[in-house]
Amino acid sequence: ISIKNDSTVTEFILLGLTDSPELQAPFFVLCLVVYLVTLLGNLRTMVLIRQDSRLYTPMYFFLANLAFVDLCYISNATPQMLTNFLSEKKTITFAGCFIQCYIFIALLLTEFYMLSAMVYDRYVATCNPLCYSVKMSRRVCICWATFPYVYGFSDGLFQAILTFRLTFCRSNVINHFYCADLPLIKLSCSDTYFKEHAMLISAGFNLSNSLTIILVSYAFIFAAVLRIKSAYGRHKAFSTCRSHILAVTLFYGTLFCMYVRSPTYKTIEESEIIAVFYTFVSPVLKPFIYSLWNRDVKQALKNVLR
Repeated sequence: ISIKNDSTVTEFILLGLTDSPELQAPFFVLCLVVYLVTLLGNLRTMVLIRQDSRLYTPMYFFLANLAFVDLCYISNATPQMLTNFLSEKKTITFAGCFIQCYIFIALLLTEFYMLSAMVYDRYVATCNPLCYSVKMSRRVCICWATFPYVYGFSDGLFQAILTFRLTFCRSNVINHFYCADLPLIKLSCSDTYFKEHAMLISAGFNLSNSLTIILVSYAFIFAAVLRIKSAYGRHKAFSTCRSHILAVTLFYGTLFCMYVRSPTYKTIEESEIIAVFYTFVSPVLKPFIYSLWNRDVKQALKNVLR
């Protein structure tokens, strides 16, 4: 499918996080440090799960996929942003902008359902432990892990094509640090009604659908945990869900603020601040969340360090 429209725009200018010259270098160093820490943290998680045979379980299989998604997620826009900090010409090609926008949406949708797959695994382990090995067999796990990628990259392609079929003739300056839907819509001089509503429907459907799966699963999990008589048993059962609950809270809390709104100039400025949080802060925190609160991962790390 051709992504080039009838407009004369061949490249876009990304304004980035700041237009102040004296802040370019500090922001570059800060973003570079966060990027490297995120890369190392998620790579460490993936390597540990690959090397330690005790982590060959469905829960850690999904965690490795989540780490991979976060790794791709932060690597999508950050290299371009770091380059722009050090260059006077802060441009990105039309095709490059399309790819960046597409991958961003695709990975966002993938993470929705990867988190849902992880909570389903905890639901089966807590509520139906005797059938766990059957219900979470290798084949089932691969299916659960494959669906988020297939669905995310399919719907992401549809959303990105709708955006880049618009005509851009007002300006080629994007008020953001990556090619995001909302500022791109504001640059269009064609009718954006269909694109805006398609974006809101997709965001609303995927947010509510994946969050419903998570909330319903946790309702059953908490009910099953409360039926456990011993306090130690309840604590042990609940401890396997703590890190996932915090990761879900970080991820969904910012996204609700980001997408369930109309694209006005004010919300675009606010969305850039929120985007910084879930593009940088959330991915860099997740490896620490799953490591600090997970005894098996900490033990695997100790074994590797030895």
